Order: sequence, then C-alpha cells, then structure tokens
Amino acid sequence: MTTPRITVNGTEAPISPAAPHTTVLDFLRERGLTGTKEGCAEGECGACAVLVARPGTGEPTDWVAVNACLLPAAALDGQEVVTSEGLATAGAAGPPGTLHPVQEEMAVRGGSQCGYCTPGFVCSMAAEYYRPDRCAHAEPAGNTDPEHGPNGFDLHALSGNLCRCTGYRPIRDAAFAVGAPADEDPLARRRAQSPPAPVATEYVRDGSAFLRRNTLGETLRLLRERPDAVVVAGSTDWGVEVNIRARRADCVIAVDRLPELRELRVGSDAVEIGAALTLTEIERRLDGRVPLLAELFPQFASRLIRNGATLGGNLGTGSPIGDSPPVLLALEASVVLADADGERQVPLAEYFTGYRQSVRRPGELIRAVRVPLPLSPVVAFHKIAKRRFDDISSVAVAFALDVEDGIVRKARIGLGGVAATPIRALTTEEALEGSPWTAETVEAAARVLRAEGTPMNDQRASSAYRSAMLGQSLLKLYAQTTEAVSS
Repeated sequence: MTTPRITVNGTEAPISPAAPHTTVLDFLRERGLTGTKEGCAEGECGACAVLVARPGTGEPTDWVAVNACLLPAAALDGQEVVTSEGLATAGAAGPPGTLHPVQEEMAVRGGSQCGYCTPGFVCSMAAEYYRPDRCAHAEPAGNTDPEHGPNGFDLHALSGNLCRCTGYRPIRDAAFAVGAPADEDPLARRRAQSPPAPVATEYVRDGSAFLRRNTLGETLRLLRERPDAVVVAGSTDWGVEVNIRARRADCVIAVDRLPELRELRVGSDAVEIGAALTLTEIERRLDGRVPLLAELFPQFASRLIRNGATLGGNLGTGSPIGDSPPVLLALEASVVLADADGERQVPLAEYFTGYRQSVRRPGELIRAVRVPLPLSPVVAFHKIAKRRFDDISSVAVAFALDVEDGIVRKARIGLGGVAATPIRALTTEEALEGSPWTAETVEAAARVLRAEGTPMNDQRASSAYRSAMLGQSLLKLYAQTTEAVSS
C-alpha cells in the first residue's frame, strides 16, 4: 500500500508524520492553512469547515462541507480537500488574487467582523453554491420563505456555523446574493468528473493504526482479527471522543467507502439503507419517500454533521438521546448485522440491551437498516431541545399511526431521552389501538405517555419536564393531524 496522501487545494500532501488520531484540522494548520479554525472541537460551531470531493447525487462529484475538527486526516487518504484559502485560487474565475464569488459577497455585504468564523462560513456557503440543483429551486420574486433565497440557497446549509458578531443578517444577505458558478470555474467543472476512487489505507505510526479495506469481506475478516477496533464512518462521534475526552485507539477501522454499506434499495416490501450512507445522501436519494425520515433529517444536528453522520453510526453508539433511533423504532425498522461468518437481522426494538449496549457481538458491524413497507400514513417527529437546529435532544418522540374510519388501527411510538436506551412506548400504543381518534382518547393516552420510561434530571432538562413533553407531543400530533385524518 502507498503512503497515505491528501490532495489539498490541488497539491498532494503526505499525511505522515501525523499520528493516526490527528484531525484534518490539525493536519491543515500544521501546513500553514490557518484559515481553518478550532472553535469547539466537537462539530457544533463550524469554524473548521472545509470542502471535500464526494460521490455525487446529481453530478458525478459533489463538493461537501465537513467538520475538519472531527475527521482523522487518515480518513481522507486519496481524497481532495479545498480550504478557504484554496477557494480563491481553485474556484475564482479571474486573475490571481481574485476572491471566490462567495468570499466577495461576504466582503461587500459586511458578513465578517472579527473574522474567526468566516472561513468556515464561506466553505459551508460554497458547498451550497456548488449544489447542482440549487438554481433549479430558485424562488420567485416576492417569496417570503426566510430559509430559502431567491437564488435557491437553502439556509440549512449554514445551520452548523455559528457567529457571535454579525447577527447573521449580512451573512444571509451574502448567501442569497450569490449567483450560479461560471462555466470556467474549476471547482464547478470538477463536479462533472469522477470522484476520487476509494483506496485501501494502512497507516501505522507510534503503535496505532488507521485501516481501510476495499470490500466488506476484507473488512469483516480484519474486524474478526481486531474485535477491539473502533469502527468509524463519518467520525462525528469518535472525533468528539478524541478531542474532548482524549480517547485513543490502538486500531481504527474505516467503513465509509465500502460499496456494500453504501447501497439504498427501495423494494416492494422494504427500504434498505446502507449503514455508511451519510444522512445527507439518504435524504436526497429518498427524496421524501419515507416521510418520517424526511421530518427527522432537518432536525438532526446540522448539515455539516449530516454530511458525515450515518444511521449505522447513530445506532452503533447506542446513545439514549440519538435522534434516529426513536424514528426507526416507530418505523419498526430492523438492523442487518454482518460478521465474517454471515448476516442476521434483528428488530431494532430488540437491539438495545442497556446504556450504550446492544446485541451486536464482537466482530459484527451494522451493514444496513431495513424499514418495512407499507408505511403508516400519520407520522410526526417532535424534537425538544434548547435550539431549533444543531442541538442534542432533551426528548425525542416519533409517531407512526394508521387511522381508518376514525379508529386508530395501529400505533407505533419511539422515544428518546427518557430511559437508558431508546424505547417503544408500548403501553401508550396499546391505549391508542382500537380506540377512536378523538380528543378524549388522545388526552387519556397522553396521560399514559407521560408515565413511559424513566426520565432523569440532568443539565438539559428535569425528569418532570421530560415527562410533560411526552404528553404534549401526542396532543400536538392530534392538533396537527386531526383535519388531515378526518378528511
């Protein structure tokens, strides 16, 4: 295997002598690219955002913004990165020193004050600037949607970037003012070419290893040899462990480029989602065909995180406050577990066994998530948190109901943040099924729902507040859907 290398702003750079746990952020800054900043070191502020060339959903290649503070540099072996410094040279259609169109709009509209967050903002903004179908979603003149500009710019692209100076208005103005990429823009032309091919990586230094194989079979055999290895895809969770808790691993195995974990199939009886597909890829490829997932995605962390986060990772960590488990529980999903000897399918309702514990055995990994069809028509995902976006849930509730002729024929409710594991609200489901979909039924069921789980007191919320929010979520669902159900 060759020495791991990353193409940064058009120039190849060896990863060595960086340690296997070294982040992309530190790798770049050690090479003098100091526009990329550390603000939080856990993927919440966006000061570290950079562009990475990834397999596209509309074009062969997409420019995707990611948190450089979370990704190990070794994870980008063979890949291409563009920083804020590189935008001016690689994406500016003009003589040397010409600003990129995104940078120009930020400058002339006062989108930068202290400047600390600005490089991250321009990288997130540039990723949206190069989104292939952005201009196709341009809004008519006079549009009052505050989250989408007349140029098709989706402000959710900036949900993972924080600024403490500007008040965001000039940043939004800059985002809504950018036009379409010029024909001669090198980064726009790059989209029409194939993305960087996956490469096998074997990077060993100072007793630690970062390993990537080309096939699932090779990876599973490696995992059988190294059952203690940390398995990563987007590293959005592992990166926090490395940065904030100073954790290190003797062996990290990357699965993000395995083709067997990147498939999405919609069949007659199920939707199967590869465990290494990012949430952004799933959202765009499903395009609303699973409405409950479509409700989840905009509320899951930020676009920067969703560009790396996967369902396999969110389930694999076993967090009781993960946002996807309640939704997948309500959808009656199963996980497909694979090891070197074969596969087995486990209902998600039976997957979690304790706090951050599951039935997954040493040497097993999650290959896919299966959602059975048909889907229940009445669905909702309610996330209670201190911020609307880019925040951790205090409580998460997902509903999937079948209501026919005014009667609840089937009810599935997934809960997060109220027990040591994500759980189904089985008692509430039983209280609803077979009952009329009326205010009286819902009020009685809401009282039952408030008693589900064992919510705790912590810095995010009290147990009493969490219990109250469970009941309010069902009342909110009824208020939102009564008209649709009755019609």
